[in-house]
Amino acid sequence: MVGVFRSRAWYRFSRNPLSVAGLMLILLIMLLAILAPFVTPYPAHAGSFTNFTEASLPPSAKYWFGTDTIGRDILTRVIFGFRVSLMLGIVVLLLAVPVGVLLGLLAGYFGGRTEAIIMRITDVFLSVPPLVLALAVLGFLPPSLFNAMIAVTVMWWPWYTRLVYNLTRSVRTEGFVIAAEVIGAPKWHILFREILPNCTPSILTKMTLDMGFVILIGSSLSFLGLGVQPPTPDLGSMVAEGAKYLPDLWWISVFPGLAVLICVLGFNLLGDGLRDLLDVEV
Repeated sequence: MVGVFRSRAWYRFSRNPLSVAGLMLILLIMLLAILAPFVTPYPAHAGSFTNFTEASLPPSAKYWFGTDTIGRDILTRVIFGFRVSLMLGIVVLLLAVPVGVLLGLLAGYFGGRTEAIIMRITDVFLSVPPLVLALAVLGFLPPSLFNAMIAVTVMWWPWYTRLVYNLTRSVRTEGFVIAAEVIGAPKWHILFREILPNCTPSILTKMTLDMGFVILIGSSLSFLGLGVQPPTPDLGSMVAEGAKYLPDLWWISVFPGLAVLICVLGFNLLGDGLRDLLDVEV
């Protein structure tokens, strides 16, 4: 029965060519990120490396994406940059989603004072533009990848709290929840075995869509010098470095910028496909 369901789900998903293209893009990016030391032409260029004799070279057969102002291969650094971006997105969601989901479940199910306290705190965080909130957090912390993850996590959990809160409020009056309460099921059982599974499709869809936005926010922080620090390759900091030399050395910032675009586009297309497949609203 499960196999039939999976076959039908894949059939429905495969009927959307844009979603399949998004899945292929994400799989390719992940594969490149995992195998970066083996598939990049110059792995040493991902660290502290200089070669001024080949600095600022345009795209060519030797350097497909050209080189930067100190002679590092941009293609190599873009592929290693995928690693940093994916790590940022995964860690942020692994931290933000459990916190947001737990608070949303508590507020939506128990209501009353619990709901008032949790949702008012959530509203405060949601009232501040995400990037501004992240900049405010980083204003108290030294620039680094870890601190960028913390800053983005602080701004991201309220969105899951709001989503799960609304879903829980709509589910808690359903017959299966009332039946569990009548037979005396523990509160944790009702929250995590009855209500949460019904919220999971929307949560998974939102996580897929959010991966692209988290990567974009992380790249924005690095662009401003508040994220990953040199010589670690990061797409946002590479765009910022090349922006100083536009339009003459256009390839230094254009190719990392396109890499960010491809990441965000891939996750958005995949998320749209999952949303249509699971028939959820996020």
